[in-house]
Amino acid sequence: MPAPKKYSPDLRQRAVRLYRESDPKPVIRRLAEQLNVHPEALRNWIRQAEADAGERTDRPSSDLLEENRRLARENAELRRANEILKAASAYFAAELDPTRRRS
Repeated sequence: MPAPKKYSPDLRQRAVRLYRESDPKPVIRRLAEQLNVHPEALRNWIRQAEADAGERTDRPSSDLLEENRRLARENAELRRANEILKAASAYFAAELDPTRRRS
């Protein structure tokens, strides 16, 4: 289970909106101090929001990340099921053929 989020989703959205709507763009460190968040966290939120909006191509969007996580979980479950089926088939093959050497 992943660790709980340190900052609420509302704070993240508000911080990104403040940064994006400001003109001229504030220094991230200064804005982070005002919001009482870590500057690198704010920088990552801004980058992710830009990727989600299609403004960046150097990182995947949140939708793509979630889809990758879902597929990885599904893949792990299928691998576990496959191992169970392999073990079961080996067991039943040994039971059905008593002349076969058991290892």
